[in-house]
Amino acid sequence: MAFEFLIQNLPYTQKAIGTDKGLAKLGDGIVNFSYSVAKSVYLSQNNSSKRIIRTGEKVNKSILSIALKSANMKSFAKNRADSHDLANTVEAIVAYVWLKDLISIKEIIDLLINNLSGNISHRIKEIDNAAHAFTQLLLSLKKFLPEKEL
Repeated sequence: MAFEFLIQNLPYTQKAIGTDKGLAKLGDGIVNFSYSVAKSVYLSQNNSSKRIIRTGEKVNKSILSIALKSANMKSFAKNRADSHDLANTVEAIVAYVWLKDLISIKEIIDLLINNLSGNISHRIKEIDNAAHAFTQLLLSLKKFLPEKEL
């Protein structure tokens, strides 16, 4: 991919990838866009009236922080990270793997769609179900990342 040069000087360590502010900013757009499309497709396919539903909602930070913990990947985050920091870590990881051209936006969206379940129209249920979908995404990305914390 033509964008891999953006990470060529980044050390290949869990902390370097997970705490890079620039990666988190890039990942924010990727994560929010991908989830918005996935949620729109899921809701359109799973409503009784069969109407098309388009959403433009951002991913709740608690969804991403729960997913990072569930995927057992907190070692990528900075020490004493709060929910916002953990969400930034997820976004940085997604951006890193995407910039390495190891996953496409379509693959991210498809993975999220395939792992969403239940009623995600209600915020509380959405947090649990979307956190599961993002956990599955992180687990699928893990193979592209450093195994050991350095």
